[in-house]
Amino acid sequence: MRRKQMDIPGSMALKQQARPTLAEVKTWEATVGVPQAASALGCSKSHLYDLINRGEAPVKTLSFGRRHVVITQSLVTLLESA
Repeated sequence: MRRKQMDIPGSMALKQQARPTLAEVKTWEATVGVPQAASALGCSKSHLYDLINRGEAPVKTLSFGRRHVVITQSLVTLLESA
């Protein structure tokens, strides 16, 4: 039996992205963008950007002007400790 999908207007629909596994994160490039890192952490990209801007991010980041990237090894270390 299939579940009935609710008809939600596009602006209200939430994007359901599958959270990557630790094994998948370990295969990522040396650095990843904030949206990709946020998906692994299970938080929104805006929340992670806020943490980065306040200097409170739980992962190591590199900043290039206004652009930020997350160091994947730092992300792996955090996820392994959880």
